[in-house]
Amino acid sequence: MRFMLIDDDKATRFMLQDIIEDYALGEVVESVGSAIGIDSDFLKLKKIDILIIDMLMPDRDGIQTTKALKKNFPGKIIMLSQVENKDMIGNAYNSGIDYYITKPLNRNEVIGVIRTVSEHTCLKNFVNNIENDLHVILKFDHHSDNSIYPAKNTITTNGQIILRDLGIDGECGGQDFLLALNWLEKNIGSRIDKFPSLNILFTELAQENNSKNPTKDIKTMEQRLRRTIFQAAVNIASIGIVDCTNPKFDDYASRYFDLGEIYGLMRRLEHGEKPKISHMHINSKKFIRTLYIESNKQEK
Repeated sequence: MRFMLIDDDKATRFMLQDIIEDYALGEVVESVGSAIGIDSDFLKLKKIDILIIDMLMPDRDGIQTTKALKKNFPGKIIMLSQVENKDMIGNAYNSGIDYYITKPLNRNEVIGVIRTVSEHTCLKNFVNNIENDLHVILKFDHHSDNSIYPAKNTITTNGQIILRDLGIDGECGGQDFLLALNWLEKNIGSRIDKFPSLNILFTELAQENNSKNPTKDIKTMEQRLRRTIFQAAVNIASIGIVDCTNPKFDDYASRYFDLGEIYGLMRRLEHGEKPKISHMHINSKKFIRTLYIESNKQEK
């Protein structure tokens, strides 16, 4: 998840950012002290999934901002305030917020609310992805002989759909996965038995990118992909905590990861522990191989 924080209190913003990053809830891409100049176009440009905003600010309050944003902002909005007046809280919800957190902030409450909002966002994206997939399936190309054929999806599009489902299409490693899919399609096609080692794959990608320092770039890519896979695992584990019968959890948990590792992450998250990449054995080759197989399967 990609977050934006708006609060005139720096300490509150720092605390929220620490919680989000320490518990691998997502990435804070913007943190500002005023809502002046913030509109839906800006949020779309920054690909914000969740906006956390203070209710009472001197220049432009949170309710005014929410009303202006909600018409064209598809993401979720969490509002913060020390105000406990029921009428004002009701006004906040009427303005379009999704959740309300009272100050002073309680770490466990913040974590719980963000996980719930993230789950709803993932489910919404899941439904949207299904709708998009159906749109692609029902889209037709009209050829000169007036015969009708289904439009073909590309491996990149298929890969993006899966990465969105996993909640990592906006992560730094997302583009690396797509580059890997394209290289694999060109060089091994359907010959999964010819799947290369990660070292060969990363070396080839570095060469395609005209790397001036392949050794360094390969190491950086490997670490970037490991962090992105870990974030995907945390996202899936978070869904499993809410509902282990969720179709997304059921579909991705065992095929892309070791199920025992996912359950281990779920236990840590349930106990309020900070998930760390060292807590999980990450099998990058299995993840990339499965992503390639599934992207090819959907393409056909």
